[in-house]
Amino acid sequence: MPHNIKTYCPKCQVHTLHEVERVKKRKASELKWGQRRFRRVTAGYGGFPRPKPEGREKPTKRIALRYRCKTCKKAHQRPCFRAKKFELGE
Repeated sequence: MPHNIKTYCPKCQVHTLHEVERVKKRKASELKWGQRRFRRVTAGYGGFPRPKPEGREKPTKRIALRYRCKTCKKAHQRPCFRAKKFELGE
């Protein structure tokens, strides 16, 4: 996929040139409820609370892209799609 693509900007409400970037997973917050529960369950003695995932890895991964408008600098995302191999080129 190219680095720059002409697509619709919801802020400008016209088709403009957008910069495409891959969304990276950020560090999970330690204050979220799920993470607090996980820390509480895994603390102390005893085994790991969840079974290890069995089976193979999925053949495709979900790709999340962020489109940043070059005129207004606002970014928007579209629903993820699956791809075996993905690279930003050009």
